[in-house]
Parts: sequence; C-alpha cells; structure tokens
Amino acid sequence: MIRLGEIQELKIVRKVDFGVYLGDPDESTAERKQPGRGQNRDEQPQRVLLPRKEVPEESAIGDIIEVFVYKDSKDRLIATTAEPKITMGQVKRLRVAEMTKIGAFLDWGLEKDLLLPFREMTGEIKAGDEILVALYIDKSERLAATMKLYPYLKLHSPYQTDDTVKGTVYENTENFGVFVAVDDEYSGLIPKKDVLKTYKVGETLDFRVTGVKEDGKLDLSTRDKAYLEINSDAEAVLSVIREDYSGELPFDDKADPERIREVFGLSKAAFKRAVGHLYKERIITLAEGTIRVL
Repeated sequence: MIRLGEIQELKIVRKVDFGVYLGDPDESTAERKQPGRGQNRDEQPQRVLLPRKEVPEESAIGDIIEVFVYKDSKDRLIATTAEPKITMGQVKRLRVAEMTKIGAFLDWGLEKDLLLPFREMTGEIKAGDEILVALYIDKSERLAATMKLYPYLKLHSPYQTDDTVKGTVYENTENFGVFVAVDDEYSGLIPKKDVLKTYKVGETLDFRVTGVKEDGKLDLSTRDKAYLEINSDAEAVLSVIREDYSGELPFDDKADPERIREVFGLSKAAFKRAVGHLYKERIITLAEGTIRVL
C-alpha cells in the first residue's frame, strides 16, 4: 500500500517517457491492465509517478526505490527521492517561506512548499520565522502542517519530578494552561493555576518538572522550588510596594489571587510566603488589610 506523507520502499512496475510508475513491492511486476467490463477501477493496484529527472540511472522494472510520497500542484500522487524535512508522525521546526491569504507556506525541502492553514495556527507568525509543526492529512486528502501539536507529542519522557528541561510554548488555553513541547518531542503543560504571566507561542524556556502524570505527560513550571524562590520573591514584592505604592499596599495576603497575580506576577501561595518572610524580618507591618514598609 502506498502511504501518503511517508518515506517508503516502492517497486518500479512500469516505465514511461516522463518517468516510472511505482507500486507495492509485494505485488506482481506485470504491466497494469485496463479494468475489464464490470471491474471497478478502484480495485486496480495503486500507482505513483516518480518523475524522470529523479529516476536512478540504469533502473529497471522490479527495482526497489526509497521515495517520499506527497501530492503535486494538481493534487496527484507524486514520488520523490528527495528527503523532506518532516514526515507523518514527526514534530519538526520549519521556516515560514511566505504568508498568503490562505495561510503560511513552509519550506520543507521539496519543490512545492507545505501549507499551514490559518485555522491550524496557535499564534502570530511571519515570513522567516522558525516554527514547530506536525504533518497531517486534511479532509481533502492533502498534506498540511499544524501548530496544534498535542496529538503528535510523545508521552513517557525520560524526565522525573524536579528535573530541568527545555521546552517550546506551542499553545495558550484558558481552560488548561500553557502547552509546551519538551525537547520538541514530549508533551508538557504549565497548569492553569501556575500560569503567572503571558507566554508567547514559539518561545523556548527552561522549565522545572513539577510532576509526571500517570499517562506520562509532564507538569511544568518556570519557577524553582518554593524555598529557593522566597528571597527573590520577597525582594520583588518589597520593590513593587515601595516604587508603585509609595510604601503602602492597599491590600494584604488575603486578597483575591487574580489581583495578586496581576500586581506581582505571583501565585497567592508564593505571595503569602514572601510577605511572611518580610514580616519575620521586620521589614513590613500588616494592619487593617494593608501592607506597610517600615
């Protein structure tokens, strides 16, 4: 069976002036006959053309050739001996060659650029960008690219809790959090409760693994362990109170988590730890729902 979007070994079953036709290596090399009366054309063996300029010299019927199968500008199956930069099942970085009215076209190493439809984009991109994508077959049976990588990333990475990993943000969601491709290969997530700032799709960051789920997905954070963050958090809180609120914050650590997040970029738990640290050091005082620098 000829598989669209994959590198595979096919057999030369017919020669023509403009190339050779390839078929399944397990089928007979006999010339394909026209279907007889009452015979369905769909029952005929599938064929794909390898253009003459790519046919190896001195090749003969029955020879096996490794090719990649895609579709040409007229949506016909076509084979090539060129190696594409991405195949089915892979997640790869490709350069945006051009932006058009229907989407972006990506350089994937073949003569015809690969379409990334607007509906498959998860963030703003422009010509020249290197973006992380997967390959899929659309409803029209054409190959296309997508930035929605969740179904294409692997589970069960080699990482464990508290490991430091490198990952690329590929999608922001309101319900779940920020989706991350760890090593451009494994599925990771900054859970919604731990999203303390806006992350740009495409940015690559260092993350700490905060948990490994039963299905192998990684929970991530850009912050270190709590006890290592207290001093830096306390300094940041003190700086904001002094500079933005003239030394007196009009709310305390019982404030709404969203308000704390907006002002300090911290979770409520991290803010409470920082405030507690400053209070023990007698740098601030807490009174009537306010925090005042001494």
